[in-house]
Amino acid sequence: MEMEQLLSMGFSSELAAQALAATGGKSTLKATEWILSHKSSNPNPNQNQNQNPNPSPPPFQPKLDRFFHLHTKLSTSPSSPEPTATAPSIHTIPEHDPDDDSTTPSPLHNKRQKLQHPKPTIQLGKTDRTHEPLSERMRPRTVFEVVGQEHILCNNSLLHSAIDRNRIPSIIFWGPPGTGKTSIAKSIVNSAQDRSMYRFVSLSAVTCGVKDVRDAVEEARKMRVKNNKRTVLFVDEVHRFNKSQQDSFLPVIEDGSIVFMGATTENPSFHLITPLLSRCRVLTLNPLKPHHIETLLKRSVNDNEKGLSQSVGMRVDVKDDAIEFLSMNCDGDARVALNALEISATTAAARVADNQLEQNGSFEAVVTVDDVKEALQCKHLAYDKAGEEHYNLISAFHKSMRGSDADAAIYWLARMLEGGEEPLYIARRLIRFASEDVGLADPLALNQAVACYQACHFLGMPECNVILAQCAAYLALAPKSISVYRAIGAAQKVVRESVGQNEGVPLHLRNAPTKLMKELGYGKDYIYPPDNPSSSTQSYLPPSLLGYKFFDWPDQNSTQQ
Repeated sequence: MEMEQLLSMGFSSELAAQALAATGGKSTLKATEWILSHKSSNPNPNQNQNQNPNPSPPPFQPKLDRFFHLHTKLSTSPSSPEPTATAPSIHTIPEHDPDDDSTTPSPLHNKRQKLQHPKPTIQLGKTDRTHEPLSERMRPRTVFEVVGQEHILCNNSLLHSAIDRNRIPSIIFWGPPGTGKTSIAKSIVNSAQDRSMYRFVSLSAVTCGVKDVRDAVEEARKMRVKNNKRTVLFVDEVHRFNKSQQDSFLPVIEDGSIVFMGATTENPSFHLITPLLSRCRVLTLNPLKPHHIETLLKRSVNDNEKGLSQSVGMRVDVKDDAIEFLSMNCDGDARVALNALEISATTAAARVADNQLEQNGSFEAVVTVDDVKEALQCKHLAYDKAGEEHYNLISAFHKSMRGSDADAAIYWLARMLEGGEEPLYIARRLIRFASEDVGLADPLALNQAVACYQACHFLGMPECNVILAQCAAYLALAPKSISVYRAIGAAQKVVRESVGQNEGVPLHLRNAPTKLMKELGYGKDYIYPPDNPSSSTQSYLPPSLLGYKFFDWPDQNSTQQ
């Protein structure tokens, strides 16, 4: 074994045999030291090219530890002359500086240079946070660092009272993206009077299932029994859980095993089950104001520890007009603003030239409004074609036309189109509006709406935007009547609420195409109105509804009912 190791180092077999014989033949380390520190006894200097003919020690003697996978150390005890192997290590091997001219490596050293590169050091528990998004690094640590949402974070609010008394309730945070739902949930635990009472566990409904929830709950119960520590279980995008998955939270919230916190961008009334809502307080978060966004952006610029400078590796100067533009065009989404700022800083850092090197030896990137526009590409619009904002905008559009405000109707139409709404969906709503709100006050409105739908189908976006705007303006300015809308609603209500079966069709109104049906009285005594235009004695409703009035249309033409 010792001979093989010496041969693998490049020593000749004869020189290796001499070294082993001189050192007892049991230690590769001592044999190698003997080779490097003694003159060979071979009279022919050409027999071993690896020997140094100089009787003095070589000018550079590499540490022998770098030739072995295991580090070794010589024992200081006289009774232990042999070196003792110690545990492996990957971070204490010194490297030779290639720029150091104080020594001249021997050919042997040059040949073995590959062997002396240490393995990379692995430090467990530490991560390079510079690769995290800026929005993640800049999360507030306590509720006092949260910007905005004053309506739920004021001094006499539910959250502040709960934090002061160490009685954190189960909460559902509902709000648009980038408004602080996750940040507030984490900061509540960090702000508690006694932080040792709580542990924070975060799950995402996008990637986990019932098994992950059960594992977290089981661990929470163990921690409560063992350390009397309560677990705050935070579930992001909780609306993505189905009913059975949401049901799994109910018993553990009820018995106090966990403090539940959920975050959702969708209306909890539609996407969360009622029993879960009854066990939690729903707190609504609003889009951040532009001055809130400015505060967050400036904080990230001034934070040297985890802020913008850590993303690009140099100082960053952001112009005031760039911050103002970004805060006005992120639609109240702090995540969009911070991520766009980080991209802007990357763009600015990429164009820093050597002549911009400052006297202190560091670079400085200057972020301009053009960098921000390039990073943002277009104004961010909060719109979800399947979410609540979809219904909010179409409701505003419909009510603006009903109120005869053509300007507002066109504005909300533009909001929907810029958000990516399907034009045919809007056209279908216009058809409905033409009958529901305009009705008989302007019967041509329905023709206009149907023609609008067909034109949008033919053209598509973006050309059909003008057609939608024309129809919206026509309907907004048209006279309104809801008589037909109310009439059909009243009739359907009577049908639904009738006691027992609905009455049959009166015999005189029934069709009688066969002899048998005529014999049974079908169509008997029916008065044909074209032949008797002045006849008003014939009834057309069932006997129980005689005289009932569903449609209220005045004798004089009225444009508003």
